Amino acid sequence: MPTFERPINVTSEIGPLKSVILHRPGHELENITPSTMTDLLFDDIPYLEKAQEEHDIFAEVLRQRGAEVLYLDALASEALEDAGIREQFIAEIVRGSQVNPRSFNAVTEHLDSMQTPDMVRAVMAGVRRSEIAGSSNGFALAALSGTESSPFHMAPMPNLYFTRDPAAAVGDGVTLNRMRYQARQRESLFMKYVLGSHPRFAYKDVPVWYDRESPYSMEGGDELVLSERVAAIGISQRTSPEAVELTAKRLFDDSTFDTVIAISIPDSHAFMHLDTVFTMIDRDKFSIHPEIQQGIHEMSIYVLQKDEAAEDGISITEKYDLKAVLADALGLEKVIFIECGNGDPVAAAREQWNDGSNTLAVAPGVVVTYDRNYVTNRAMEEAGIEVITVPGAELGRGRGGPRCMSMPIIRDDY
Repeated sequence: MPTFERPINVTSEIGPLKSVILHRPGHELENITPSTMTDLLFDDIPYLEKAQEEHDIFAEVLRQRGAEVLYLDALASEALEDAGIREQFIAEIVRGSQVNPRSFNAVTEHLDSMQTPDMVRAVMAGVRRSEIAGSSNGFALAALSGTESSPFHMAPMPNLYFTRDPAAAVGDGVTLNRMRYQARQRESLFMKYVLGSHPRFAYKDVPVWYDRESPYSMEGGDELVLSERVAAIGISQRTSPEAVELTAKRLFDDSTFDTVIAISIPDSHAFMHLDTVFTMIDRDKFSIHPEIQQGIHEMSIYVLQKDEAAEDGISITEKYDLKAVLADALGLEKVIFIECGNGDPVAAAREQWNDGSNTLAVAPGVVVTYDRNYVTNRAMEEAGIEVITVPGAELGRGRGGPRCMSMPIIRDDY
């Protein structure tokens, strides 16, 4: 395992990627059913074997580009080696799963009987009633079941392979996020225990800029680190303006960041997070879905800046021209937008749905994308971007692309 001066260092979206947390899809995908997939935030049911093959290709691409790949289940297992911490985790995850009180002890004992790696994977996959002999068939308290006769004591967590959202690295700290929908609210518990108990992170004074116990929802797909001073955060279906302001306040008080660009995008399942419509791919280049612009005077942008003269230490200015805001914040003469679908309205809508704008930069001007978004990929190549494609026919059914599937924790400064 490489040794770094700091366990977290992400000062841009494009610095050479050195260490990243992934989650290889597991049996949680096979525990999605047609009646539960909407509540689980899926539009279809992926084929696990093919999804794992695609994810393995993705992980190998990152390794070939010099990144250390860490897996969430392994980190969680290593963080839970202490018996007391493991007991605390099991109690918290069972409570968070809204297990029927009459079955609480049985489910707890079932998980406690397993070896830690098996327990972690069981929690991720979901615990069926049939796994526990003589367990209660009473009312299922979890709304995810959709029925009082749910086959699960604990619902599965199929969105876990989108590691970007539950926690996100910003500078030398993280946001440990309060997820918007119940289907995902338990996910950030894994990173809570990794940060608190894993030897790589524990006792390293990793700042937490936003906590999962906070009252407002925020998800990592809305968080972009544009430089060591500037972050962009989407106001979206899943991130509230209150969360943006609280995060900005903490960053301004305790980090090098002095500017947060809050970008309001439509409240839509199709758009979901800022990184499904907008990502940074080079020093002066960004991918963007043209539909969120609708002309430069239609987009609401709020520039939050550190201001010691202001009552709460923050000044807020409303803007409308995203290009001008980015150029000013990053000290550039101009920025270039590369449109999803190369601006064609049909190709743009189709490829945005398939995460054409959800690019993961592994170095300045080098991005990983899904191969199916060939119109957008070609437009980026024509603009001088190196595009590395990976298959995403099954992974994409979960409504996320390469950036969604990765939580960078170390990037070189550039």
